[in-house]
Amino acid sequence: MNIPSPAGVLQADLQRPPALDGAAESGIAQAPTGTVAVLCHPHPLYGGNMHDAVLDCLASALLAAGVTCLRFNFRGVGASSGRHDGGAGEVDDLLAAIAWLVASEQPQHLWLGGYSFGSHVVWESLGRGSAPDRLLLVAPPVGRMPFASRHLDCPADVFAGDADEFADQALLATWAGINLHLIKGADHFFVGYRDILQRRIEQAIS
Repeated sequence: MNIPSPAGVLQADLQRPPALDGAAESGIAQAPTGTVAVLCHPHPLYGGNMHDAVLDCLASALLAAGVTCLRFNFRGVGASSGRHDGGAGEVDDLLAAIAWLVASEQPQHLWLGGYSFGSHVVWESLGRGSAPDRLLLVAPPVGRMPFASRHLDCPADVFAGDADEFADQALLATWAGINLHLIKGADHFFVGYRDILQRRIEQAIS
């Protein structure tokens, strides 16, 4: 499916959760009724796209909790129009995806999630008018990319490995206004720790 964007169109995939009775049987707590999430992938110049394996963990946890998930490719990735814009244009892409999802689904609750570069785009969108009810950021590259100090009006959960070579651990530890979930031994890509990451996300949103 395609979503209109300032650069043309964004290639996207809308995933709906399984039947609630099946999800409940799994023992995973359900998110509030009418919750949708927009998820942002890692850096396009390093192979990032909406089918990233770590983003799969985030999507799987949300779908199991009854959350409808929209994933999309930033401009210049896959079948999305345009070229990589260093972050500013990618925020425009996210805002376009949010606008489309809100108009299409008329949700009661909007969550935003991102992995690595995608978490930076989500964070930047807060200064450009996005108003989520919850943030879920995976391996934000603090110290490598700007994460401006912000007063948050919603819960914000950050999931990171304590061996993440792209995140300044000292800065992570002092990041105000967020709930930090550290995974011992995990690196930036959560190799060997993705099942643990998914469980930690499920626990955080329960």
